Amino acid sequence: MRIKVGVFFGGKSVEHEVSIITAIQAIENIDKGKYDVVPVYITKDNKMYTGSLIGDISCYKNIDNLLKNSTQIMLAQKDNKVELLRCDKKMFQNDTLDYIDVAFPIVHGTNVEDGTLQGFLKMFNLPYVGCDVISSSVGMDKYVCKCVLKDNDIPVLECKCISSKDYNENSDNVIDEVEKNFSYPVIVKPINLGSSVGIKIAKNKEELIDAIENAFTYSRKILVERAIKNLKEVNCSVVGDYESAKASECEEPIKTDEILSYENKYISGGKKTGGIKAGGTKHMNAGGLKLPADISADVKSKIQDLALKTFKVLGCSGVIRIDFMIDQDTNEIFVNELNTIPGSLSFHLWKATNLPYTELLDELINLALKRHREEKNITYSFDTNILSGVSMNSLKGVKGGSKLK
Repeated sequence: MRIKVGVFFGGKSVEHEVSIITAIQAIENIDKGKYDVVPVYITKDNKMYTGSLIGDISCYKNIDNLLKNSTQIMLAQKDNKVELLRCDKKMFQNDTLDYIDVAFPIVHGTNVEDGTLQGFLKMFNLPYVGCDVISSSVGMDKYVCKCVLKDNDIPVLECKCISSKDYNENSDNVIDEVEKNFSYPVIVKPINLGSSVGIKIAKNKEELIDAIENAFTYSRKILVERAIKNLKEVNCSVVGDYESAKASECEEPIKTDEILSYENKYISGGKKTGGIKAGGTKHMNAGGLKLPADISADVKSKIQDLALKTFKVLGCSGVIRIDFMIDQDTNEIFVNELNTIPGSLSFHLWKATNLPYTELLDELINLALKRHREEKNITYSFDTNILSGVSMNSLKGVKGGSKLK
């Protein structure tokens, strides 16, 4: 009997559409001889749908029509299985539409990739692919991630974290602090988004104010860090878990603007560079890449070593992509940010490392099942008689001053 894999994608995120493309690429490339795929689309208001059309990229041109012809579902744990239950069951229909053995979250951005969906799946004791709740949330929070990496001697750029509360209360003081700590140009970015959404470069005070206010439209906290003037960007993927991991070939994104924007990644270039294709033969970078990156063997080795160290320090699992910055004036290498569920699952980097996409997906599912088996041996709860002596009178102590004994 084939393993049933529930592929979850979409969600309440500014990277919603990118998630759809990544997921359908994966669905098309999963080994159908080993796995039955159950696509689960999460709408922008967090409703889940499945059905025969959910895995068809062409149906997303009209999402309202797609949802009318699909079934809204919810998860439930029954008899040690996770079942997909119909939300609007008609007469004579069974409550249970389907079931899944393992979940494959292929989501990007806040409210999904940041540990939210992982925690939801964990509540059902369901094996799931990729980073766990903690590594997902740390990887998504750029400031927390920098702090953890810095504490483990992994090079990152110095930054300043700013809250919307502090900025709204005294914007002049915030601007003064930034200018005291950094010289222009600086980069301003939301603390918890990917795909370069909300990121701007500022070369003066006026542009800084504009960049800060733009970033706050996407997040309540933002980061400001110095912009490397003579910059080379290099990306490297890692696959594995705490016991064993390997680093991929390196790529060098080609940007047409001062920063690698959302448009660089997914829109510009269009048909000329292949753009976005769901068939899995092309990766999701419309702006183009140098693959392998134009770097020396020594620099490549250093980046791969840093990628592996970052993966292990953050307790990652599955496949991630780490974006690096090279200051070509000083030859310093910095970890820029982490993508715990990278666009296209970075399959092109693994194809260049002689790991075909279908085999990569198989390895990711096996890693999820392995972690689930290991977690079964961990004690999360134990029997106790603490409730046997509790009465309602003792509970009055919350306001009355008495205590549970």
